[in-house]
Amino acid sequence: MLKVNDLDVFYGSIQALHGVSFEVPAGKIVTLVGANGAGKSTILRTISGLNRPTKGSIQFNGKEISGLAPHLIVEQGLAQVPEGRMIFPDLSVAENLKMGAYRRKNRSSLASDQEYIFSIFPRIAERLNQQAGTLSGGEQQMLAIGRAIMSGAEMLMLDEPSLGIAPILVETIFERIVELNENRGFTILLVEQNANLALQVSHLGCVLESGRVTVSGRSEDLQENPQVRKAYLGH
Repeated sequence: MLKVNDLDVFYGSIQALHGVSFEVPAGKIVTLVGANGAGKSTILRTISGLNRPTKGSIQFNGKEISGLAPHLIVEQGLAQVPEGRMIFPDLSVAENLKMGAYRRKNRSSLASDQEYIFSIFPRIAERLNQQAGTLSGGEQQMLAIGRAIMSGAEMLMLDEPSLGIAPILVETIFERIVELNENRGFTILLVEQNANLALQVSHLGCVLESGRVTVSGRSEDLQENPQVRKAYLGH
C-alpha cells in the first residue's frame, strides 16, 4: 500500500534522513522503532507532505505522492494522527470530528463512521458537546484518532499515541489500534517510543538510527534480535 524508497530529507544543512526505504503492506501494522531524534517523526511528516524530500519517492496505492500538498494526500486516503494530538482545543468534540471530514468527497458513510468511533471510544460519545481542550490526554488521543477516521482514510499514521497518557488509557488505546486493524481493516504505520508495546501489536518493524534504517523484519523476529533487545527493549 505504501512504499518509501531511498528517501533523503534535510532541515537546512542538517540531513535528517539518509536513503530510508521500507514498505507498509495493505492490512498490516508496521512500527518504526528508534531513539528520540532518530528520524521517526520526520518520516511521518514527509509522507504527509509537511516536509519535502530532496531525494527518493513515496508511493501510496501505486501513485507518487511526494510533492503533493498535505490536504491532497489526505484525500488519497492517508491520514496522520500527530504527536501531541493537535486537536482543536476551542472546538467541541463533535466539531473536531466534523473537521476531520472537511475534505471528504464520499460522505455517504459519515454517520456510520461516527457511530463506529463512538462504539470503540464511548468516552468520546459521552463528551460530544464538551470543549476538546478540557478532555484528558487519553481522551484527546481517542478524539485525534476519531478525527482521522472521519477523513475516510484507508491508512492511519500514528505518531507517539502513548505520549502523555495515563498507563491505564495507554492499554485501551493500543487495544483499539489492534481493533482498527483486525476488525475495520485499517493499514497502520506506528511510531511509538515504547518499543516493547509497539512490537507486540505490529506485524513488521523497522529500526531507525541517525536517520537510517538499520534493521527491519517481522516484529516477532525483532523482539528476539540481540541488537534490538539491548538497545530498545531493556534486555
